[in-house]
Amino acid sequence: MTEYPQYAKQCAIAFALLVLTIVPTLAQGVPEGFIIHDSPRNVPQVTFEDASGAQRNLSAFTGKVVLLNLWATWCGPCRKEMPTLDRLQHQLGGPGFEVVALSVDHTGMDAVRKFYASIGIVNLAAYNDPTVRATGTLGTFGLPTTLLLNRAGAEIGRYIGPAEWDDQKMVAFIAARVKAESSDGAKGTSNP
Repeated sequence: MTEYPQYAKQCAIAFALLVLTIVPTLAQGVPEGFIIHDSPRNVPQVTFEDASGAQRNLSAFTGKVVLLNLWATWCGPCRKEMPTLDRLQHQLGGPGFEVVALSVDHTGMDAVRKFYASIGIVNLAAYNDPTVRATGTLGTFGLPTTLLLNRAGAEIGRYIGPAEWDDQKMVAFIAARVKAESSDGAKGTSNP
């Protein structure tokens, strides 16, 4: 019988450690499925085209929190989530935040323009990587994949698969990240 109190004590310690691990995540209001990194991760530069055909890269968005969504017009789940990204951009987009929807359609910008027009996307800028190199460079192995970048351009989290980006919990979480990054000043290095 003397072993039971020791076992109970070990269980209590394990439970306390579990609570200490879970509670900070819950307190942040992290939506289910969102992977938040312990510390920001460097993001390799990727080059892509904007709607006018000009070459762009992620450094153009330094100073903003960015939700970088990799998608394609031929990807069914991507097509379904695109209107929610458009609504998120409408709700939160501005000087401190931007949704960057980066298509990886090798057929080019015309496919993106046609798709945007067909479903009424009006708040998202059109970007395309016809080389499809962004997926490998950013370590994405399926579409859609979405990276949350801090103001310095480092990845603070990622979401693999489709999401309801205009869901109240998701909007609140992203708005809190934007606010935290803004209060961190120009450093852009705050941890989630």
